[in-house]
Amino acid sequence: MSSPKNLVVAQSGGPSPVINNSLRGIVEAARDSQSIGTVYGARHGIEGVLKEELIDLSAQCPEEISLLRCTPAAGSIGTCRYKLRAGQDEDFERVIEVFRAHDVGYFLYIGGNDSMDTAHKIAKLARERGLDLIANGVPKTIDNDVGDSEFKIIDHTPGYGSVAKYWMHTVQYANEENGGSCPADPVLVLQAMGRKIGFIPAAARLADPGREMPLLIYLAEKSCSLEQLADQVNDQIRRAGRAIVVISEGFQVGDLGEVKDAFGHTSFSASQITVAQIVVNYLNQAGLAAKGAARGNVPGTDQRHAMAFASTVDLEEAYRSGQKAALLAAEGKSEVMSTILRDEGSIYRVRYDDVPLETVANSERHFPAAWISESGTDVTDDFVRYAKPLVGEDMVSLPLVGGRARLARLEKIYAEQKLPSYAPQADRK
Repeated sequence: MSSPKNLVVAQSGGPSPVINNSLRGIVEAARDSQSIGTVYGARHGIEGVLKEELIDLSAQCPEEISLLRCTPAAGSIGTCRYKLRAGQDEDFERVIEVFRAHDVGYFLYIGGNDSMDTAHKIAKLARERGLDLIANGVPKTIDNDVGDSEFKIIDHTPGYGSVAKYWMHTVQYANEENGGSCPADPVLVLQAMGRKIGFIPAAARLADPGREMPLLIYLAEKSCSLEQLADQVNDQIRRAGRAIVVISEGFQVGDLGEVKDAFGHTSFSASQITVAQIVVNYLNQAGLAAKGAARGNVPGTDQRHAMAFASTVDLEEAYRSGQKAALLAAEGKSEVMSTILRDEGSIYRVRYDDVPLETVANSERHFPAAWISESGTDVTDDFVRYAKPLVGEDMVSLPLVGGRARLARLEKIYAEQKLPSYAPQADRK
């Protein structure tokens, strides 16, 4: 019988409140496997592989691994926005060298479409270089933009349910604030993450499924001029005396002095000005249909690390997604992503399956046009029915010590470096 091969897990892109529970699912599933040896976590994603910085997760205290469930973001092993691009042959070869040096037979990449493409390319190169490597993906993105618009590849991605819950509560609380302070501040503008896809701002409707709030939702997919937006806001003020505006960070309002990340995506929170500020400025300059001023609120990365708002449904599904990926690897199935598919019917149930990495990498999801209201300032009940089960019915219970959150604290136990030091190609000057 051949000896067990080691496993490397890495994370890529923006984190989420539940990403560490996918990591936990991988570690705990691998622990019970006869075919998987040591589990290593690449420090800061694929960069950790290139630099041969591999944290020994199998040597960690089981209690700390369990605490990954309630530890948000990616502080445990880190993530990155480093992309292995075509032409970076040295980087790709280095990955294979590191895996060979550490007897790695399994590679799991937690991330979105770009990560699935990277895992697929690494698997293909491993075959060409004679390395017996199983490479699989684990879905992750708060934007819910992995997969297709028909929801056949994946119904939703781990991370989205928790951010949707964050916005459900944020809008509820903002409505209380606005309702109380509207004589002076009749308009509150809230900016949501999501770049060019509207699932996150759409989640604001979960705060008010009965449509009792003076709520206007602006998705990047349904643009309008600032003049039209101001007219719609003033119409809402005339109806209700006030207005709450939730707007996508990717809504077209002109030049933001945009900053791009390594994947070519706009980093809106790093850009020179925000969409919300432009809207607030325009509303106040154009004039409101009531005394007082418009005010703005721009939540930032707290949307993806607010553990108190994590969805218990999302936590469970993130864990099962990681567990499924590890089990698929142990069974010898390669170049697939673990996926979540929703069963038909009025009772919410999901099943865990797999889909080829190549299919995911070449797919693109859009927010369904049929889920955007005719007015362009709301989403339909079909969206509410889709999203409501993802946020769960209760609040997550978190361990506290001395009133502070008890987070996982992994020891810095690294695999011995066996290769010469290496600088990733894109970082060289």
